[in-house]
Amino acid sequence: MTFDVTTFRGHFPSLASGLAHFDGPGGTQTPAVVGSAVAATLTGQLSNRGSMTASERNADDAVRGFRSAMADLLAASPDGIVHGRSATQLTYDFSRALAKTWRAGDEVVVTELDHDANVRPWLQAARSAGATVRWIRLDPATADLDLGDLETTVNERTRLVAVTGASNLLGTKPAVARIAVRAHDVGALVHVDGVHFAAHASVDIAALGADFFVCSPYKFFGPHCAALAADPSLLETLDPDKLLPSTDAVPERFELGTLPYEMLAGTTAAVDFIADLAPPGGSRRERLVLAHQAIEEHELRLRRRIDEGLASFGPRVAVHSVAAERTPTVFVTFADRDAGAAYRFLADRDILAPAGTFYAYETFRALRLDVDAGLRIGLAPYNDDAEIDRLLDALDAFVAS
Repeated sequence: MTFDVTTFRGHFPSLASGLAHFDGPGGTQTPAVVGSAVAATLTGQLSNRGSMTASERNADDAVRGFRSAMADLLAASPDGIVHGRSATQLTYDFSRALAKTWRAGDEVVVTELDHDANVRPWLQAARSAGATVRWIRLDPATADLDLGDLETTVNERTRLVAVTGASNLLGTKPAVARIAVRAHDVGALVHVDGVHFAAHASVDIAALGADFFVCSPYKFFGPHCAALAADPSLLETLDPDKLLPSTDAVPERFELGTLPYEMLAGTTAAVDFIADLAPPGGSRRERLVLAHQAIEEHELRLRRRIDEGLASFGPRVAVHSVAAERTPTVFVTFADRDAGAAYRFLADRDILAPAGTFYAYETFRALRLDVDAGLRIGLAPYNDDAEIDRLLDALDAFVAS
């Protein structure tokens, strides 16, 4: 299939403003169909879940629809889909549940490529359990993880490995499947932060080797919430803190309080929106795979244009996103110029590419830069060639000014 970016952009009311969004890693713009699904659910007949009245059934349908849609998106079981307010919240909740089984002498492995949401919860959980933390280091020269010591870092004492599917700062897609094979060989679990990854690739959690996979629909056109996917039988082994009257059923035992049915309906609409990019026919999962292939080709072509444009600036711009496998996200710093100044310069020209470290604290520290922040250029499928032209022209004017 081919990807028609002009038609695609027409689904997003906010793009009529003329602002060129290169802030995709922080969250995408929202298509009208998703907003309509949220509004229709919230303003329609709605009660707590049940089966006796239409309002109860509407709530139940929203929950079931969400689990089914996210299962198709991630190649998972609907009974293993857990809703959360955010990926950070889900990771904290599951780190605490898992840490109940850890003891002194156990080890947890984290990486220098991860967003802090997939680092700090595990460090804190390990400390509370008396477990030891080991690190997989980042090689700044390759912008990828150094797996030379993987066999010793992940060993018989390892209980869990936490690794990103893709870096939200550099775009790097590390060798998650290779890491997972080693982890499973020694009996460890693998928790994958897929927040950035799921926005740019077709996800198959079994192929990745992820025992837990967390992502956020607002990174792929949905509302602000999150989902975790795992095998239901694995979820059955975990004992989260919860209220006594609340159900022990999986996955509901991990979902505290009344669910936001409108957010669940909006997530389902976002998944259907992606699937509907593919030609009719086949299952929703099959259409999602086709749609993501087309999206990846479009984003890769645009990223190559950015890579070539930045290379033409020579030493005035340092590009730190150099991994062989990466998303359409580019992190740069400037010679003798502040990234914040670049952000403001672009914003004055209706181009949004934010500056910062973007909660990738360990990644930024491992790069050993002499600055406090960099500029992140992150693509989404609605970016087009005209916006790439605007971005490169504006950056050229900035570095020359």
